[in-house]
Order: sequence, then structure tokens, then C-alpha cells
Amino acid sequence: MNTKLRLYTSPSAFPNPQRLRLFIHEKGINQHIEEVIYDMAPGGEQRKWPHLKMNPWGETPTLALGDGTFLSESSGIARYLDHLFPGRKIMGETPLEQGQDDMWDNRIFVHILYRIVTMFHVMHQGLGLKIELTSNPQWGEHCRKEALAHASLVNQHLADGREWLLGGKEPTFADITLCTAIAFSKFPTNQTPLDERFEYLDYFWRRWQARESFKAAYADGNSG
Repeated sequence: MNTKLRLYTSPSAFPNPQRLRLFIHEKGINQHIEEVIYDMAPGGEQRKWPHLKMNPWGETPTLALGDGTFLSESSGIARYLDHLFPGRKIMGETPLEQGQDDMWDNRIFVHILYRIVTMFHVMHQGLGLKIELTSNPQWGEHCRKEALAHASLVNQHLADGREWLLGGKEPTFADITLCTAIAFSKFPTNQTPLDERFEYLDYFWRRWQARESFKAAYADGNSG
């Protein structure tokens, strides 16, 4: 591919867009992607009309294609890039692997990462009134308990000695989502460091920290 794709995204502290950044580095296609990084300040570029024309939800990541098409949502963009570029299919080589990866990715995104993100938003108003519409510390604590309960199930799954969720030799997209969930859990405001609470999630986290893709994706130092 001669023309770089343009990706409008966020710093690595934002866990959902970070799933895509880590995927891009794990896939080894970062040289084909031009990142435009918003600072994500309240009322920032993601909330202004040029970006809203590309993504009316005012969110990142958003991928601009050469034909004027725009893709958003981390998993949707990742699936497009996984098929567009040659090499290892991170979202699964076979129909079974693809189904298993979707299964684990959904479990982790919905029951762990999204719970921690919700906890952050309802317990802290740092991202501004347009985003932080509700202050509900009690609900935040409930979300923390839910995240920990499901993290315990994932920890048990990894206890059989497997390095990655599907049991293969390399991580898949579900592993990427779990990595970003752990990273976000470690931020001081969240006070829920999953790697410190669960033995096998700690081993999992250390494996990611040793990978070149992780070092590149978290080069700004925001890995919790």
C-alpha cells in the first residue's frame, strides 16, 4: 500500500482506542498508518464539526480511507486491517479461532474493561460535563466488583499454563483487549490493579510488557 491510512485517535491512556494501537503494532503495520492524536480535552477536536462529519458520535478511533469512507469502533477497524494486510490474522485464522476470539474479546470488553471505564466516568468528572453526565460513586463501586469477579474467571482460565487466552503461541485481539483493561485498571484514579490482585493476570501482563508491540504502543508511558 503506497498511501498511508489516516487514523484519528487518542493518547494511550484511553483504553478503547489503545486496543487498536496495540493491534496495529502487533500486526506490524504501523508504517502504513498516519496517526492524528487528539488531546481529548473537553470540547476538543473530537467534539468539533470536522471530526463530527467523519464520526457523528464524536469518538475515537476513526479511520479515514482513500475513497472517502470512514470506519470507527476499534474492533471494526481492526477486523478491516486484519484482512487488508498480509501476515498473521490476529483475530483468528480459522472460523473456530475467529469465533473463540470474538467470544473472549466480548467477555473481557463488556465485563471487565467496560466496567472499569464506567467506574471511572461515574466516579470522576475530569473529562468535562459533556461526557461526565452522571456522578454515582455507588454504581462505580458496583462496577468495580463486577470487573473483579469476571477478572477472577479469566485468571482461572489462564491457570492451566496457557500464555494466551486461546491457548496459541501468539496473542489474539482478545488478549489485546485484556492487556488494555489491565493497563487502565492500574491508573491511580481507578485503584483496581488487576495484575496485583490475580496471579495469572500478573504473568499475562508481564508477557505483554516484554513484547515489542507493547513497548511501541505505550511509548508515551501511559501503561498504568
